[in-house]
Amino acid sequence: MTPAPANDRPAGGERAPRVLVVDDEPNIVDLLRMALRFHGFDVVTASTGHGALRLAAEAEPDLVILDVMLPDVDGFEVCRQLRDYGQNVPVVYLTARDSHRDKIAGLTYGGDDYVTKPFAVDELVARVRAVLRRTRPAPAVLRFADVVLDPDTHLVTRAGAPIELSPTEFSLLRYFLTNPGRVLSRTQILDAVWSYDYVGESTVVDQYVSYLRRKLGQHGGPLLHTQRGFGYAMRLPPGTPG
Repeated sequence: MTPAPANDRPAGGERAPRVLVVDDEPNIVDLLRMALRFHGFDVVTASTGHGALRLAAEAEPDLVILDVMLPDVDGFEVCRQLRDYGQNVPVVYLTARDSHRDKIAGLTYGGDDYVTKPFAVDELVARVRAVLRRTRPAPAVLRFADVVLDPDTHLVTRAGAPIELSPTEFSLLRYFLTNPGRVLSRTQILDAVWSYDYVGESTVVDQYVSYLRRKLGQHGGPLLHTQRGFGYAMRLPPGTPG
């Protein structure tokens, strides 16, 4: 089982959503760890029910991906104990138990979604995002450099000047503001802003980054930087004091 990092909150932004993966199959744990980290999540893991309960308390995950058939305590009981302990962390079951009765039981014990094995990784990631959107509290006002974004009023300013953004531009800026300093690939941005089932060209990311860069640039130095071959990152303009 992997311990939670002591501090993974980037300067000026919220920490990445933390997912606790609970499964006793190492290949599935490795696959989910790699996929979730690629999509911008922090990941901690456990291979037993007791380990899951301990890490749920210590690591304070934002969501749990929970196998049902664990070597000590089954996943339904883990979820029931989490709820009994007053922990309302969202739970997405990931299990080979695919009967209708099992699905009803899992949701009755307090689960938020139920995914059966074999599974498609991109669908699971999309379900994780959907559950987090439903269950995470609305974020506070986001700030980076002199940019301020209020998710409740949908107001954006830079250096005190209002900036008019389309809904897609707003979502794109919010994604950059919650991941300051990180290089985000086109795939990550598409998945976060346009959702996993988007079927258009990935060049739409380049177009909207260009739109957003132009609007932010009207009131200050460049904040959106291209990392050739990798993607884009929100960073302070060169020469700006940290």
